[in-house]
Parts: sequence; C-alpha cells; structure tokens
Amino acid sequence: MFGGGGGEQAGPGRELRAADPAANKREFVVNVESSCSVSHNSDSHFLPPRNSAFFIPPPPLTTTTTQPKERGRWETVVLAYKTLGVVFGGLVTSPLYVYPSMPLKSPTEQDYLGIYSIMFWTLTLIGVVKYTIIALKADDQGEGGTLALYSLLCRNMNIGILSSKQVQTNSSFSHSVLHEGTENKSRLGIFFERSIVARRALLFIAMLGTCMLIGDGILTPAISVLSAMEGIRAPFPSVSKSSVEALSAVVLVVLFLLQKFGTSRVSFMFSPIMGAWTLCTPLVGIYSIIQHYPSIFKALSPHYIFHFFWRNGKEGWLLLGGTVLCITGSEALFADLGHFNRSSIQIAFLLAIYPSLVLSYAGQTAYLIKNPNDHDDGFYKFIPTAIYWPIFIIATLAAVVASQSLISATFSVIKQSVVLDYFPRVKVVHTSSNKEGEVYSPEVNYILMILCVAVILIFGDGKDIGNAFGVVVSLVMLITTILLTLVMIMIWRTPPWLVAIYFFIFFTMEGVYASAVLSKIPEGGWIPFAISFILAFIMFGWFYGRQKKIEYELTHKIDLGRLELLLSEPGIQRVPGLCFFYSNIQDGLTPILGHYIKNMKSLHKVTIFTTLRYLLVPKVAAHERIVVNKLGLEGIYGCVIQYGYADSLNLEGDDIVSQVTDSLQVYLQNCSSCLTSEHHEVQEEISAFKEAKLAGVVHIRGKTRFYIGKNCSWFERSMLAFYEFMHSNCRSALPALGVLPPHRIEVGMLYEA
Repeated sequence: MFGGGGGEQAGPGRELRAADPAANKREFVVNVESSCSVSHNSDSHFLPPRNSAFFIPPPPLTTTTTQPKERGRWETVVLAYKTLGVVFGGLVTSPLYVYPSMPLKSPTEQDYLGIYSIMFWTLTLIGVVKYTIIALKADDQGEGGTLALYSLLCRNMNIGILSSKQVQTNSSFSHSVLHEGTENKSRLGIFFERSIVARRALLFIAMLGTCMLIGDGILTPAISVLSAMEGIRAPFPSVSKSSVEALSAVVLVVLFLLQKFGTSRVSFMFSPIMGAWTLCTPLVGIYSIIQHYPSIFKALSPHYIFHFFWRNGKEGWLLLGGTVLCITGSEALFADLGHFNRSSIQIAFLLAIYPSLVLSYAGQTAYLIKNPNDHDDGFYKFIPTAIYWPIFIIATLAAVVASQSLISATFSVIKQSVVLDYFPRVKVVHTSSNKEGEVYSPEVNYILMILCVAVILIFGDGKDIGNAFGVVVSLVMLITTILLTLVMIMIWRTPPWLVAIYFFIFFTMEGVYASAVLSKIPEGGWIPFAISFILAFIMFGWFYGRQKKIEYELTHKIDLGRLELLLSEPGIQRVPGLCFFYSNIQDGLTPILGHYIKNMKSLHKVTIFTTLRYLLVPKVAAHERIVVNKLGLEGIYGCVIQYGYADSLNLEGDDIVSQVTDSLQVYLQNCSSCLTSEHHEVQEEISAFKEAKLAGVVHIRGKTRFYIGKNCSWFERSMLAFYEFMHSNCRSALPALGVLPPHRIEVGMLYEA
C-alpha cells in the first residue's frame, strides 16, 4: 500500500504493511482508527529521495484521501436550500446595483434590449456552462476555488514550486502512481514540469486569483448593503447620503460579529431571507414585463448584442464595466464548494437562482425601456408602490446575506493559503463538528470588517465601488478560465477541439470584460489593485522566506551517520524520558538537532523525530495519518503525521502523545511477531519505550531566525527582514498542537542567509 509495499492485516482497526523487502529497511505503516489531526507546520513539505535512510513511503493517492459520503436526495435538497443563504447571496442580489453602476447617457429602447441580451448570455454562458457544469467538476476532493485548482494541478503533475534543491515534493508524491512514464503525459504537462518560469507564472496566477477573491470579499458586502440602504432616500429625500453610509456601516459590523457562530447557523437564519428574495424579485419582474414591455424576451436573440456595439462603439464597450456585475458572486459559487457539495449548488443555481436573475433583469429592463431616465435607481424605481416597503425590507436583509457568500469564501481561501504555506499562520476555527469545510478566522474576520467599513465611508459613491468591483469580478473569472483550461489539457485529457472552443469563448468574453473595467482604474478601480498588491506582497514575502529557510536546512541537514557520531562523542549522555523532536525535513534531520546536542550534551533515551507533513490533498484518511519507522539507532524513531488542507486542525497535546506512542507500540509489537529472531530485542525496546514515557514527555522544536550578512543583496535583505517581521508576529505551529508550556522547549538558532 505504501511505496510499493504489501502485507496482510494485523487485526481489526489496525493494519501492518511491510515495505519492499529489497530495500532492506524496517519500515512499517501503522494505521490507527482514531483521528489524528494536527496543526500546520509549514516547513514540512518534503519527501526525500527513495534511497534515503529516513524515507517513510507515502501512501498512494487513491488511499490517502477520504471520499465524500453520498447524500440522500432529501438531504441534498435541504443542503441546496441552505446554499441560498451562503453561496448565492452576492449573485442573486446583483440587480440592486448593476444598472446604477452603468454610466448611461440618453439610452434608447434598442440600447436596453442590447444590454439585457448581454446580461442574459453572460449569465447563461459563464454562470450555467462555465461554473455550474464545468468548474464544479474540477474540485480538489470537494474543495473549490483558484487555490484548489492549483493544488489539483500540482497533485497530479510535478509542477509545484518549491526549493530548487528539493529532489521530490509532496505535490508529486503520487507522481509514479499517477503517471507511468513521460509518454503518457500531455506535452503541456511536460513543458510545465521542465520550465521553472512556467511554474512560477502558474503560481503567480493562482496567488493573484486568491488575492482578487479576498478583495471581492471586501467589496461585495460594501456595495450590496450600501445599494440596498439607498432605498431609504426614495420615500425620504431628506435623509442624507452620509446617514445612509453610516447605517450601512453599522449593518456590516453586526454581520461580521455573527461570523463566529459558523456557516451552518448563519445559513439557517439567512436561507429563508434569500428564499423570499429569490421568489419576490422574479414575481415583480413578471409584473413589470406585463405592465411595461411584454416582448422583452425578443432580446434573447444575440443579434441585439451586435447592433448594440455597432451603434455605441467605444461607449458600448465602456458599459461592459457595469454589465459584468450581473455575474458577480459566481466565483463564490465555486470557492464555497467545500462548505456544501456539487449537487446542492447545481440544483439551487439551475432551479432557483438562474431563473430568478433572468426574470428580475427582464423586469428591470422592461420598466427602463418605458422610463429611460430612471436607470440610476433602476431597482427601486420599478417596484410597485403598494409593495415598496416589504420589498425594501427583504432587499436590505438580502444584501446582508449577500455579504455572507464572499465572507465564507474568503475564510476558505485564507485557510487554504495558510496550509499551502503561502500566507502567515492565522487562527482557523472549525465551526462544524461534521463539516470540516466550514471555517472561521477571527483575525481575518475583523480585518475584513474594518476594510469594508472603510470602503463605504471613504468611497461612498456606489459607482466608484462598482468600478472597483468590476475589476475584481472580471480578473478572477479570467484566472479561473486559464486554470480550468490547464486542468482540461493536463488532467482530464479533454479532446483538443473542445478545449479550444471552451478557451476561445470564455477567454474572449472575459478578456473583453477585463479590458473595459481596466479603463476604470482612475475611477475607483485602483482599490482592488491596492488590496491585491498588499496581499500579494505578504504572500510572496512569506513564501520567499520559507523557501530560503528550507534551502538552508536541506544544505545543512544531519544524516544518520552524522547523528551516530554526535551521540558517540565523549560527554554526550542519553537522559531518561521521551522526547518529540520536531523536524522540518525528512531527507535527514534538521540542523537544529546538532546545535541542540552540542550545547546540551544530551539526548533523551527515546527520541521520536516527528515531521508534520502537509499533503496537497484536501483530507487524509484518519487511519493513514500516522506513519512510523525505526531509524536504526537505539531509541531513535521516525514519525510522520500527515494531513491535508481541509483537515480539521484541532488537537490536544496529550492526544498527539497517545496516538503516536500507541502507533509505535503497535509497530514494535508487529516487529516482534514478524521478526522472530529479534523477539527478545524487540521486547526490550518496548519495555524501554514504556519506561521513557513514564519518566516524562517533552516536545522540542526549533525557533530559527535569519542572520542577514553583508553579502546579501538589497532584495534579500528587505524580503528576509519582512519575513522575519511576519514570522515573529504570526502564530507558531507547536502551541496550536495543544502542547502545554511546561512540556515545551524551543531551541534558538541563527540561519545564515
């Protein structure tokens, strides 16, 4: 099962698999039933070469991840209902601000028909075809979003960006299993594997998509709530614009304070609101169509689009910056996949959201054709007077819910960024005991709250926020199209003609949208670029520092022979007790070990070199989390604790000790049963192991910093100084494991840059 090993089961709940006997190594995998989830140690991203003395074979991809459980039809329907309150809020409330965001000048009937035709085909092609049918099938074991697409590519191809001195990464640990020979790979896949420039470009694209989606999580709440609150000014003209902005800010603060209760509870409260909104707006739209322009659906013919651009030229092109907002929130449809499932999102979109949007925009357009100068208040103006206030209340509540979809998506991508080691560690709380995709980050939540309120108070004009919003929407869609194209070619092996059709249609459409919104950079479009630049700088600085640290550790690693020499030096003692020594690499041991032994003149009688290994998969099966082996020296063992980016990271320190020690005892007992000639020796090891545990347990980890010498370039000095600032202020991996301070030792060491 692991690295070419085979074997027989050794009893229910536990399983022993021997490695390839030709390797002449005593390597075993002990599968423990109880779940073992660990906090992220972001240096532990490496698998060693197969001839390494420390190598513990990784599991093949097919057994490493847990498969999602199949849901019943009724449960899927209930889940689809819940998606209304979390996934589709930003998308279904877009009628609040689409027409007001367009700089229309004396629009005619033909102009409005052309605009509606553009919005209809945008919703159909991008919403239905691209996201609902194609993108949702490109999930990474249930997780969605741009980072999930990137990790899916890395997991199936050897295209991850890590240290140049690294021989083999965890992103390619299943490489030999999934790809039998170069001849079975696509030419594009081979090109990416061989070109470091192409791999870096791919990483940059994934990071940019992540930054843009986080920017979306800031702008969606701002524009949704502000647009809804503008409805107060129609019946009460005396209400000032600043009062509306202040009220919108208060509503957003309350919304962000509710995030700590979790997605499930939030969706339970919000889904009825969105259900009412999704039902009411198309009914009002149908009424408006009948009253004002019954033949509105003739605009479904694409020839109205061509006539629109033929008549308006450059002005028509600039209007695309507003029409693109009709599909805003579609990326949340994909990014929030981990909170729900594919079927529930497809059912909700195709049966509720899509028909609601088509009818709502048709009703708005029908009204505006007869009242062409009301486009600045395009939503509230077409609401009949008799139901104005009920619709206003529903719209306000729906705008609050709309903010939830991108907030949830932001939490998801921040968590993925942290465990992919592209973002400093922040606290991540799993708000559901049975749905590990539901996460909440207090630090991220309050930063988002501050930025959302700042956007409203500083850029109170809805048009300026709409311009910024259009930049985010178009660029994120474009990035998703590029990554999906790579998935089709390199993983799905889609016929080239289908890939060409897909890429031509969506890249052209979204490219035209992007070119239109980029012209709005001076008019508010700079906001998402400023946010994305700051986030990208943080991500790149963190990633650069981690890679430098990894390169140093791989260069100065300690092998088994060096460890034996260190322990044989005069004055070095083996003291009683059990020690968990956390190592960041597996192809050897961390240089901190040599630093520790030389200065402390001791090592515990039983030392377990523990590596927390992140795998580029969403979840690792509970019975395959702990991999142990004996390193060949007395009392020295190796342990790898594996986890994926969607695994729950909540664990107490005592749980780690119990589960790892249980695994090692099972491993030693299996050694005793399999290797009868060494039975007496193995029994002595088990006894020594138990005595060491009774004597006391200590956890040792390194606390390293860079020594920035004079030979470093100004770029290295600035980036490493920035990394050190982030590293000293972010959360540490070991305390997150629940290890109590009296049992924790940190060994300081300077790494020369």
